[in-house]
Amino acid sequence: MDYPNDQAPGAPVRHGIPEHGRIPKYYAVKARLDRLVGELAEGDLLPTERDLSERYDVARETVRQALRELLLEGKLRRQGRGTVVAGPKLAQPLSLASYTEGVRRQGRTPGRNLVTLDRFPCPEALAAETGLTRGEPVWHLERVLLADDERVGLESTYIAVERVPGLDTDFEPDSSFYAYLHTQGIGFGDADERLETVLATPREALLVGTPPGLPMLLIHRVSRDTAGRPLERVRSLYRGDRFSFTTHLRGNEPAS
Repeated sequence: MDYPNDQAPGAPVRHGIPEHGRIPKYYAVKARLDRLVGELAEGDLLPTERDLSERYDVARETVRQALRELLLEGKLRRQGRGTVVAGPKLAQPLSLASYTEGVRRQGRTPGRNLVTLDRFPCPEALAAETGLTRGEPVWHLERVLLADDERVGLESTYIAVERVPGLDTDFEPDSSFYAYLHTQGIGFGDADERLETVLATPREALLVGTPPGLPMLLIHRVSRDTAGRPLERVRSLYRGDRFSFTTHLRGNEPAS
């Protein structure tokens, strides 16, 4: 199918060229690099900045700026001292399905590394947000999210100790928490979610293995069980260069 101005679905309008037709030099280099990336396979090594600056007859800083944008967009990634073509982003559904299910559907292997599992009295702010009782014992489970052993996110889960008293002894930290809840006879009823873009803190960037300036996608979720009781509060941080999110929308009934 042909598209106006060689416009592919999802691409910037007129490929980002302003109406007056003048574009920054780095953006012209970026467009040429983007075409080069499209001709290569995942994991292929790009030429060095020096080679690219000679090929396109521009300064190395111009090439560097173009590469930075492609890295932020997730089309490239650093590997050792070089830059390689990245694979497609993980498309995670905005639903009550677990992270494990979403990653497996795309042919990737999910995993998690435990950062911390501790318990403390529920603070007032958490109680107000979730409907838990202030002062009751809650678990805090923090894990780095993996896809094919690549660090792609950071997840913090808060849940009442009373709901899963054996979390510290009978739960495998690298496994699905939702599957574990199912074995405990706990089902999900509904949840409220909020999605925003943020920059990772220095600690988060270190855990996920990204530069502090990399845009991240942050999801806040408060879940309830099938009886409407408070269940969990989750804060999930995903790498903006490795993730996108999908959802299915339905139209409203026509007004009568």
